[in-house]
Amino acid sequence: MKLRWALAAAIPVLAAGLVMAPAADASVSTKPIVSCQFTPTAPDNPAARPVLPPLPFALTIGHADVTFTTNYGPVTVELDRSGAAPCAVHNMLSLVLQHFYNNSQCWRLTNSTRLGVLQCGDIFEVEKGGPGYQFPDEVTGKETYPRGTIAMGNQGPGTNGSEFFIVHSFANIPANYSVLGKVVHGMDVLDRIVAAGIIPSDRGPLDGSPAKPVKIERVTFG
Repeated sequence: MKLRWALAAAIPVLAAGLVMAPAADASVSTKPIVSCQFTPTAPDNPAARPVLPPLPFALTIGHADVTFTTNYGPVTVELDRSGAAPCAVHNMLSLVLQHFYNNSQCWRLTNSTRLGVLQCGDIFEVEKGGPGYQFPDEVTGKETYPRGTIAMGNQGPGTNGSEFFIVHSFANIPANYSVLGKVVHGMDVLDRIVAAGIIPSDRGPLDGSPAKPVKIERVTFG
């Protein structure tokens, strides 16, 4: 049953919102499909919600739009399959299709001189509550994270799962995070979230929970 479900889900995940576009960087794959490796996490780190890992291959052409409808308003991102991280894009589309992000919360907001991001994708709390599997980083070493970038969050090399962040100002960080794409509508939503403030934490006064909780009500294609 699980295998049939996974095969049935493969076509909409691969085709969701597909818009044809050439590879943006000669250093990324020119193959139309690449293999991906999704590995179960340790038994003490099971899936926070019942989801299947994506099929072990991803398209490397085109892009797909995904809209996160939050209690602050909608944010639409363009996920770039033709960039350096097609497996990460494939993974996010799979999680969207399986409603993993629906009725979840963005637990972390930063607004320092080094890092200005909204971090989402964890179900239970900051960096806790993933999909029960992980996959390798997809970085070239040339990644930058300007305003509007959406990228994978991680807890070290090869620990990608469901966590992601959106840059609301800038992120002066090493090129260790797979870039998924960019915000194409809704940066004003991010600005309102930042304006509402941050609850200080042990990470610092400008790195904590959003003062007004940020809730992802649903995620849809397009």
